[in-house]
Amino acid sequence: MTDEPTRFPFLSDEWFEAVAGVLAAEELSPMGNEVVMNLVVTDTPFGERRELHLGSRSGEIVWGRETHEEADLTITVDYVTAKEVFVGGNAQMGMQAFMAGKVTVQGDLTKLMAVVQGEGPVTGGVALAHMLQSITE
Repeated sequence: MTDEPTRFPFLSDEWFEAVAGVLAAEELSPMGNEVVMNLVVTDTPFGERRELHLGSRSGEIVWGRETHEEADLTITVDYVTAKEVFVGGNAQMGMQAFMAGKVTVQGDLTKLMAVVQGEGPVTGGVALAHMLQSITE
């Protein structure tokens, strides 16, 4: 019998705790671009918007709740789109939402375009994506 990790609703308090625990325990290497993004997620099932930041800077993974003062850009997006893009890995949905005006971006768009054009994931690469999928309902 395989021990499956406990899964939590995306962006719930328990999810944030689980991500922090996995990041502390795993040896994930920053990959790709040196960029830190703030993510502001609206229309969450928790009755309020949720904020976090993620990326890499100076060879270290940067991740946490709330926004980061020195982020290169801030993306504001609805809950469904954020989950599909960041957990489901569906970049196409993110581009469609952006084109439809459902995603707003403030800051250095060149850094965002470098990430979108496949010059590397923001941080942790495939290992981080699998980790997020394994703990998210």
